[in-house]
Parts: sequence; structure tokens; C-alpha cells
Amino acid sequence: MTLRMLSAGEKHAEIKRLYYETTRETIQQDLAKALDLLKSMTSEEERERAAVYMDGLAQMRSEWGRAGRRQKRKKGK
Repeated sequence: MTLRMLSAGEKHAEIKRLYYETTRETIQQDLAKALDLLKSMTSEEERERAAVYMDGLAQMRSEWGRAGRRQKRKKGK
């Protein structure tokens, strides 16, 4: 089996898919994969197109992380 390189459009589509399909349980892995895709983009224009989804993924991770810490604290009391 041979692996092929993704085009810029395919990378953008995959980051967008990760954004819409991520869950509280998969956010860490999805964000890591999106970051790898972002790093592999060759132009600033490509990265700018993906920035809104990257920002959204980072915000979800932050919000879900805070909610998880609050729940753990409540259980510990």
C-alpha cells in the first residue's frame, strides 16, 4: 500500500472535518492531528484558511478541560 500526499484542499477539508466531528473524548487527538496537518501546509494562505477551525478546536479543548476539572473537584469534596 502506498501513501499519497494530501493536497492543500484535502488538508483543509480534514481540519474542517475534525472541527465538526470532535468530541470531549477525542479533542486531544483531533487537535494534535489538526496541528500536524497545519504544520505540513506550505503557504501562509493555506494556514490562514484553516486558522478559524484551529482556533475553534483550541477553544473547545480549553472549555471542555475546565468543565472536566470542575467536575473532578466536585467529586473530590
